[in-house]
Amino acid sequence: MAGMVSGARMLQAAGRALRWNTRQSQRAAMLARPLSSTPLRRSQGGSDIERGSQLHGFVVEDVQSVSELKLKAVRLRHQRTGLEWLHIDRDDANNVFSIGFNTSVTNSTGVPHILEHTTLCGSERYPVRDPFFKMLNRSLSTFMNAWTAHDYTQYPFSTQNGQDYENLQNVYLDAVFRPLLREVDFRQEGWRLERESELGWQIKGVVYNEMKGAFSDAGALFATRAERQMYTGTTYEHESGGDPQVIPELTYEALVDFHRTRYHPSNARAYSYGNLPLAPQLARVDAAIEGYVRQKPVEVEMQVKPFGEKMVTEFGPAESVGAADKQTKFSVSYLANDLRNVYETFSMSVFSGLLLNGASAPMHQALIDAHIGTDYSPNTGYSPYTRQTSLTVGLQGMADKDIPLVEQRIAETLARVGESGFEQRRVDAALATVELAYKHKTADFGLNLMRSVSTGWFHGVNPVEYLRVSENVERLRADTGVFSKLVDRYLARSQHKLKFVMLADPKYMQGLDEKEHEMIQSKLAALSSADLARVDEQNAELAAEQGQVEDLGALPTLTLDDVVPEAQRFAVDMGVSAESVPVQWRAAATNGISYVRAINAVRDKYPELWPYMPLFCEALTYQGTATRDMAEIETDIRLHTGGISFSPFVSTDLANLGHVEAGISFGTHCLDTHVDRMLELVLELVRETNFGNTARLRALLAAMATNMYNDVASSGHAFARRLAASTLTPEMSAVEQLNGLAQVRFLGDLRRSGDLENIAQRLSQVRDVVFDRATLRTAVTANAGSTDANARALERLLTAYPDAPEREGAVDADKFTPTPGRFFCPLPVATSYAAQATRCVPYTHADSPALQLLAKLLTPGFLHREIRERNGAYGGGSVYSAVQGIFSFFSYRDPMPRETLATFGRSIEWLLNHEVSEREMREAKLSVFGDLDAPLSVSDEGMAYFTAGITDDMRQERRERFFAVTPRDLRNVAETYLAAPDAAARTSAAVIGAEGLDMSGWTRVNV
Repeated sequence: MAGMVSGARMLQAAGRALRWNTRQSQRAAMLARPLSSTPLRRSQGGSDIERGSQLHGFVVEDVQSVSELKLKAVRLRHQRTGLEWLHIDRDDANNVFSIGFNTSVTNSTGVPHILEHTTLCGSERYPVRDPFFKMLNRSLSTFMNAWTAHDYTQYPFSTQNGQDYENLQNVYLDAVFRPLLREVDFRQEGWRLERESELGWQIKGVVYNEMKGAFSDAGALFATRAERQMYTGTTYEHESGGDPQVIPELTYEALVDFHRTRYHPSNARAYSYGNLPLAPQLARVDAAIEGYVRQKPVEVEMQVKPFGEKMVTEFGPAESVGAADKQTKFSVSYLANDLRNVYETFSMSVFSGLLLNGASAPMHQALIDAHIGTDYSPNTGYSPYTRQTSLTVGLQGMADKDIPLVEQRIAETLARVGESGFEQRRVDAALATVELAYKHKTADFGLNLMRSVSTGWFHGVNPVEYLRVSENVERLRADTGVFSKLVDRYLARSQHKLKFVMLADPKYMQGLDEKEHEMIQSKLAALSSADLARVDEQNAELAAEQGQVEDLGALPTLTLDDVVPEAQRFAVDMGVSAESVPVQWRAAATNGISYVRAINAVRDKYPELWPYMPLFCEALTYQGTATRDMAEIETDIRLHTGGISFSPFVSTDLANLGHVEAGISFGTHCLDTHVDRMLELVLELVRETNFGNTARLRALLAAMATNMYNDVASSGHAFARRLAASTLTPEMSAVEQLNGLAQVRFLGDLRRSGDLENIAQRLSQVRDVVFDRATLRTAVTANAGSTDANARALERLLTAYPDAPEREGAVDADKFTPTPGRFFCPLPVATSYAAQATRCVPYTHADSPALQLLAKLLTPGFLHREIRERNGAYGGGSVYSAVQGIFSFFSYRDPMPRETLATFGRSIEWLLNHEVSEREMREAKLSVFGDLDAPLSVSDEGMAYFTAGITDDMRQERRERFFAVTPRDLRNVAETYLAAPDAAARTSAAVIGAEGLDMSGWTRVNV
C-alpha cells in the first residue's frame, strides 16, 4: 500500500514459517525513478577485486561470476571479528544493503522481535527517538525494513542515490552496533502495564499488540502451533515473534543481554548489491565495529530428535465464513532434508510444487477436487526455513469426522507418486518456470536475491550456491527417479511425522481475554503500592517523552537538490491493429521476454454482474474447457509462459471523480520464442472456459470464500479503508464490491446458496459482456528485435477474439451520489482496524499535489506518535490516493480504535495550528519523490499511460507542482477539503474489530 508504514507478519511457503515484518516502507508507485543525481563510481565495485585481496580489515575469500544472472559474487570476511559479507556486483542502480544477525531463541518472549524494534529507537551517533521512521522522510529509499525470522534478524534497505546509501548505511550500522537500548523504549515497543481511567489496568506495547492481532488469525495460529509440536526440543518450538501470553515475562535486562550476545560482528552477515563501489562500504563497516573482537556465537538446539508418529489436537478461533460443522483444520507434517543440502532443498521445493500446486497436482486432485475441505491448510507446503526442513499436507474447512479419510488420501497419493513419479511434461514445465523467473527483470531483484540466500547463509551454507540456479535445474533434469527417492527417504519411511488437528471453539477469543485478565491480575498482585506508583510514574515519563519536540539535526538527510527535476520518460508507440484494436508498443531491454497486457472495458453497464467478476477471473484459469481439462492446460501454460492472469479493472477519470472505466484486464509473458503459443492459450481461456463444470466451480468458490475471509484478519486496515471510501466515489464503490467486505459477504452467500447452475450461467453472461474486441486495448513490451513476431501473433489473437453479442435488458448503473457513513464490522479478532476517508479532487486538479504532501506530513508529524507510540497500535497514518481522489486515515492492529478515530480529527486541528517548518516541508516532498521515483520492473514501464491515461507530460507537470507547494498550500487544502463545513458530507469511517466494541449508532456490516 503506497505511503503505508506498518508491520505485518509474512507467512512463507503457504504459511509454514512465521516471520515478523516489523517496519516497512515499500514505496509503491506507478512511475519509475530517474537515475540518481549522485554520480556512481565503479572503482572497487567488485569487478577488480581478486581472491586474497585485503581491504579495510576484510579479506576476499572467493570471487565467482554467475553469467546467467549477469553478476559477480564476492565473499569476504572481517579478519578481526569474523563478520561475513556477500557483495553482488551487478549493473543495477537500485543498490541494496543489509546487516543481519543469528537470533535463534530459547523461549517465546519475542526478545529478538522486541530488540529489533528497540535498536531502531536511537543510537549513540543518532540519539533521537526512532531514527528509523525519521529517516523515511529524509531519504529517497526504495525500500526500508527490518524483520525477525526463525533464526535471524535482518535490517535491509535499498536506494538509487549514492549519498542516500551512505546515510542509511551509517544509521543502520550505528543502530545495531551502538543502540541506546533505553528502558523507556523497551516499555513502548515491548510491553508495559498501564492504568486506563475507564478500562482499569491494561497491557500495552507495540509488539504485544501486534502479536495479539497475529494470534487471533486462525490460519496463522494453526501454522504456528503445528510447527511448535513438530519441532519440540528445538529453537523452533518457540515463537521468535513472541507469544502474547509469554511476552510479559521478558525483562529489560534480558533484552540488553540478548543484544550483547547476538548483535556482534562474529554473529553477523552483511549483504550488498548493485553498482556502487564496495571499498567505501567496507571502510564504513570496519569503522562501525571498531573495538569488537572475535567471539564464539551462541548456539541453540536445532536438531530434531525423531518421535516417530504422533497426533495432537488443539483449539482455535471459529470462522464465520464456513459451516459450523466444517471448521476443522488438519495437517500431516513430515521431517525432510537438512537445509544445508542445497540441491536436495531445491529438489524438495520442486517436488512440493508438483505434488500440491494447481489442477494437475495429484494432491489437489485427491483432496481439493474431492470437496472434503475448502482449501489446503495454512501450513501446507515445503518449509525450507528451519535447519531440518519439513513437508506438510492438510486441509481446512473440513469436518472432523473426515480426518481419517484425509489421512488416507494423503498416504495413498504419496505412495502413488513414490511409485510412478510425475508426468515428464509437468516436470519440464516446473523447471521452465524456474528458469523464466530468473530472466524476468524486476525492480527489486537485489532484495529478492538477498531473501533467497539468507536462510541457508545463516545456517552456514555458502550463499553463492543458491545463485547457480541453472546447475541445479540441469542436475535435477538428469537425476532419474529423484522424486521417488525423496518420497522413499522422507515420506514413506518417515521417522518423524506429526498429525495436527485444530478444532474451532466459538469462545476461543473470550478465553484469550480471560487469560490476559488473569495475567494482569497476577502481575498486579506481585506489586506493592510503591511499585504501582513507580509504574504510573514511568508511564507519565514515557508520555512526556512521546510529546517532546526533538532536535533532528544529528540525522543525515538528503535535500531537494538530490531530486532530479525531470521525471523519467518511457517512450511508447501507439498503433492500431488490422482489427481496429489500439495497441501500445514499448521496445525495451527485456532479456528475451515478451510482455502482453490487455484491458476490456464495460464501463458502468450490467451492475448486477459486477460482483461476479473476481470469481469469473479466477475461474478462467481453474475450470478448464469442454475439450481439455485444466490439468492439461495448466501444464501448457507453465511450459510456454510465466503465467496468465485475469483481474477486474477499475480506473477513475483523471479529471472527474464521477466517471470510471471498469472491466477486466489480463496479462502474460513468455520467452520471445513462445509468443505464438502463449497467445493461443490466452485465446483458449477467453473463448472456451467451461463454467458449467460445477464440481470444479464448487471447489473454487469454497477456496475463494475461505481465503478472502482469512485475509481480513491480516489486512484489516486495507478492508477498513475500502469500506470507508465505498460511499464516496464510483471507483471505491466498485472496489468494495470486488475486493472488500462486500465481496467477502457475496462469496459467502454464493457458497451457502449452493446454486451452482445459476452461478455458472452468470459467469457465462459475464464472458459475453466483457470479452469484446470493440472495447479491447492492448500493450506489448518486448525487445526491439521481437516486435514483428509479437505483431503477427497479436494479430492472430485479435482476429479470433470474441465480438460481444447484443444483450437484451442491459442497464446502466445508477447515478452515483456520495454519501457519508459510519460502518462497524465485528470479527473474532484481538485488535482492531480503523479508517476514515474523505472525497477530495481528481488527479489533474491543482490542489491534488498539496493533498498528497499533506498526507506525507501528517503521518510523521502527528499520527505516528499518537497512534503507535501513545495508543500502542502497530501502525497507522494517512495517505492520499491521487488517482482515486481519496484522503484516508488508517490504523493497524489497534487496541483503541475509538481513540484513534478522534486522533484522525485532531491531526487536522494540529496542522491548522502548527507552523510547518522548512524541514517538515522538505521531508514531506522527499517522501513523495521517493514514491514517484521508485524503480519499475521492465514490464511496468509505460503502464501508467496504458492503464490510467497518465502521460509523461502529465507526470512532469505534477512533479513541478510538488516542488512548488508551500506550507500555506497545505493549510489551504486542509481547510478546504478536510476541515470545511461540508467535509462531513464527504467523509465516511469504518472499524473492523471485536464484537464487544461499543460502536452504537454505527451501521453494522456482517460477513
